[in-house]
Amino acid sequence: MRFQKPYFIIGLILLVIEIMIAVFLKTGFIRHTVGDVLVVIMLYCFMRSFFKLKAFHTALIVLAIAFCIEFLQLWNLLDYFDLRDNTLAVVILGSTFEITDLFAYCFGVLIAFSIDLKTASS
Repeated sequence: MRFQKPYFIIGLILLVIEIMIAVFLKTGFIRHTVGDVLVVIMLYCFMRSFFKLKAFHTALIVLAIAFCIEFLQLWNLLDYFDLRDNTLAVVILGSTFEITDLFAYCFGVLIAFSIDLKTASS
């Protein structure tokens, strides 16, 4: 384990943006697609801020987590655990499966990984 402040700060900024999107936007492209892209970038940054992992491994782990959460939505995890009315669970786990979310997660991880590689080689 190690702490990297720049990744943590970027992760916090993205968390604030995600919260603002969730609070102020209830529908639309930014809420449903940009939010999904940003959430995996945020997870990537938080993982890189605390764990000594290679960028590629971090990207794979974040993508696996995002895909797992999305497929849990397909299998109605919220209903299985009777959490459909729990706002926090719905925000964290999401409520409906969308195949387009999987593409948004891939795009977000690709962005984070690319920027990470570009800044590391600079």
